[in-house]
This record gives sequence, structure tokens and C-alpha cells, in this order.
Amino acid sequence: MRNSLFLFLFGLIISLSSCRNDFEFQPSKGGLTFSKDTVYLDTVFTNIGSSTYRLKVYNKSDNDISIPKIQLAKGTSSKYRMMIDGLTGEDSDASGIGEGKIFNDVELLAKDSMFIFIEVTADVASANATDFLYTDKIEFYNISGAPQTVELVTLIQDAYFIYPQRSEVDGEFLYETINLGFDDNAENVVAIGSNLDDNDPVNGDEYTWNNSKPYVIYGYAFVPDGKTLTVNPGARIHFHANSGLIISKNATLKIEGGLSVTDALENEVIFEGDRLEPDFSNVPGQWGAIINHSTSTENSINHLTIKNATVGILSQNLALFTDSSSPYLNIKNSQIYDCANIGLLARKSTIEGSNLVINNAGQATLACTYGGTYNFTHCTFNNTWPSSQQAAVLLNDYVETATEIYANNPVNNFSFTNCIIYGSNQNELLIDRKGTNAFNYEFSNCLIKSNNTNNNSFYPPTNTTNYSNCSIANNSTLFNPKFEDESTNQLWLSEDLNLPHDTAATALFPTDIAGINRTTSTDLGAYQYVP
Repeated sequence: MRNSLFLFLFGLIISLSSCRNDFEFQPSKGGLTFSKDTVYLDTVFTNIGSSTYRLKVYNKSDNDISIPKIQLAKGTSSKYRMMIDGLTGEDSDASGIGEGKIFNDVELLAKDSMFIFIEVTADVASANATDFLYTDKIEFYNISGAPQTVELVTLIQDAYFIYPQRSEVDGEFLYETINLGFDDNAENVVAIGSNLDDNDPVNGDEYTWNNSKPYVIYGYAFVPDGKTLTVNPGARIHFHANSGLIISKNATLKIEGGLSVTDALENEVIFEGDRLEPDFSNVPGQWGAIINHSTSTENSINHLTIKNATVGILSQNLALFTDSSSPYLNIKNSQIYDCANIGLLARKSTIEGSNLVINNAGQATLACTYGGTYNFTHCTFNNTWPSSQQAAVLLNDYVETATEIYANNPVNNFSFTNCIIYGSNQNELLIDRKGTNAFNYEFSNCLIKSNNTNNNSFYPPTNTTNYSNCSIANNSTLFNPKFEDESTNQLWLSEDLNLPHDTAATALFPTDIAGINRTTSTDLGAYQYVP
């Protein structure tokens, strides 16, 4: 019995040993294939790290191979860095040199593949002076001759950077903060950010944003009392995560974009996140908000596009529950897209809006709360966010904290004329009242998605007083505006529109958001129909 067991174990060891030649790696003779011959790392700002990009390398031969060297052509001075199958180079069994720059003796099994992950952090000075491209290549060496290569290409964009100062105290980093006043619970609020400067040693006058190169904001940029921030046509503003812009109570905001005539939107002012890769172009919640505490009657926004914020614009009074004065904002010919919470949120505010488009938000595209005075004309509010709780327009007379509901401010007027209020839910208009103060609202010549099955007195058909000449869409076909493509924020009326044209009241604004004349016939919403 013992002898039989010994012979069995001995035979098993021999059989296992005979498989060892499966792991005998031969030096690579070339012949690797790649998922792409050039890796484009899209556009990054100077000295800001890119996303991670992927290259797949295939060994289609029948032999396990060892690649003598995989390296960046610029060696340890390259601004690119690699990770090969989880190894960074300097800590790998592949005897790597430098941090993700050079790898020696990289093994790859027969009929197998491996991933190379690539990132870049470069300054504009490293790029080509004529086209601002920073390039390198990955070289795959073998014993047969010249290495195989994969090109790496990145566009480096210079920018103005606005960020809070940082100091080190007892081994801890402390960032500059700004005081935002009091929150809904009367608690003092501070945020990481910095005051703008009219004589910054690097950026110059930070109260005038121009189009010579983009602006990148870290933390909240703060416009203090007595100052005016002017944003010129064509300016591009990029906000890092948890960043935004705050206008203080006695400051002024002037965004002075203009009508563009090319697809480059050369005169549009654009506020968006600082991730420039195409995969981030429609991702909500990449940055914070424009917070307008200003009570100036000079605040104005024209031809501004806001993309991918948490809240596009928050307009409210700093001393929310003690000061009866209200902020003022005039916004026209502007667009707010893909906000994680709300596109335009107002609290006890006074806002005039015309030729305004707001599309898709987690809660509401437009929320006018805690009363105030609001007039919207030729605006399009649409919400197809995949939630049963979303609405296109929310109107109420209160604000709610964790401990209390405040409803002590009157609704002077909610006025909507020639507007479209639409979306994927049955009810895209929500009206709520909790106070006893005045509550005035009116809808004139509007298309409204509403299905008032409970005979709620806020809505038609039960309510015939606050709605005049309105088209009520209460199913999937009746009065559907048939937008061109709401998923890509193209909210102009399409050819298969089943809503009659020329149904709006007399044009109060002679041109639409795109500069199209609407005086001979007048359509609802921000866009005039063009066949």
C-alpha cells in the first residue's frame, strides 16, 4: 500500500513538472498587435492631470514571450506615465525604471493580452508652440530589430487659474475660506474659496473675464461688496469639483455674451466643469453653482450656457429670514443643461427671464420658492430626468429646514407667457402653498404638461382663472412639442410637431434665442420653428 502511494505521488510530481515548459518565456520577436495605433488623451489644462486612457496589447503567437523593454520614447523626462497590468514600473517585478516610464522584461502569455493605462500631466511650455500638442510614443522592444510603437497625443490648453491660497499649520494644510453669511438655520457658513483681485500678480484684473484663454476655478470665486464681475463674449469658464461663483449682497454680475454665427459659439459665454474629455460632456453635478446673493438691479445675464452643475444658478438673499429686500436678476438668451439638482433655483427673489432654455435636472429645471416676483416669457422648461419626483417647474411660497417651515413671504407674482413646460412625467408643473400671504400666479398662452386627475384647484381644468389660452398636454400625443433631440439638449421644434404653429401671444421679444425673427408668426418657447 505504501509503495503504491509513493509511486502515485512520484508520478504526479513528474506529470506536473512536465508542464513547466508552458511558462518558459521566449524573448519577443515583435509581431505584437494593438487596440489602436495612436492614443489621443483629449484636451487637458496646463499642469492638470488627465483621465486614464487604455491601450490593449495582444500576443497572437503560440509562444509565451518576454518583451525586453516597454518604455516611453522620451524616457524618464516624459510627461506621460504608464501602468502595465497593475505595475507602475518602479515597484514591479519587471525591473521597471522611473515612475511608469520604463519597464524591463514584461511577460505575456501565448494567445493572451495585457492592458496599458496611460495618463499625462504637462504644462503648455512642454507642448509644440504652433499647435499646443504634446506628443510621445510607447516603444515595444524585441530581439528582431526596431521597436514597435504606439503614438501618444495630447492637446495642452493654457488657462487663467483662480484658486484659494494654502498654508501649512502644524503639519496640516489650511485653505483660504470666504464667509457666505447665514444659512437657513441661521448658522454662519464658510466655504473654501478666494476673493477676486483687481490686480492679481498672475491673472491681472480678475473682475473682467475675457476670451483670450479659459478660466479654471478651484473653490468658490467670490465677488465682494462694491465690485462688479464682467464676463465678456466668448469667455470659457471651467469649474473644478465643489467649486463655483458667489456674488455678494452689494456686488454685481454682468455676463455679456452675444449671438454666435458659427458652431464654435464664438460669442457664447460657457460655464462648465474642468473635465474636457467627451465622456464628461453631459455628466451632471461636476461642479457647484453660481450663487447670486446680490440685491443690485444691474445683475444681467445674456447668452450664457451653463452645463453639468449641481445647481445652475441659485438666486437668494443672504439674510433669508430677516431682510425683506430681494435679489434681482435679468437673464435672457441663455441655456442651463444637465444639473444634478435644480437648473435655476430662486428664493424670495425677483427674476426676469426671456428666451431661456432649461433642460434636465434631478429635481426641477426651474424652482421659484419662498415667494417673490418672477416673469418668464418665451422660455422652454423641459425635464426628462429618470425620476418620478422630478418636475419641469416648481412654484411655492415657503422654504423648509430640518426643524421649521418658513412661509412668511408673499408670492407677488409668478407670471409665464408663451412658455413650454414639458417633460417625461405626467405632471411637470408643481404648485404648493403653505402660507397665508398673497399667492398670485398666471399662465398665458403656454403649453403645460399636466394631468390633474385629483381636481386640484391649482391646475386646469379645475382652475380656469389663472390660465388663459393655454394648451394642456395630458397624454403622450396631445400637444407634444416634439423637440428635435432633448437627450442632446436640442429643444427646438421639429418637423413632425403636432402642436399648431403661431399659437403664442404677440411676440414681446422680436427674435428668438437663435436670433430668428418671430414677429410675422410667433411660436411657443425659446425657439421659433424653422422648417
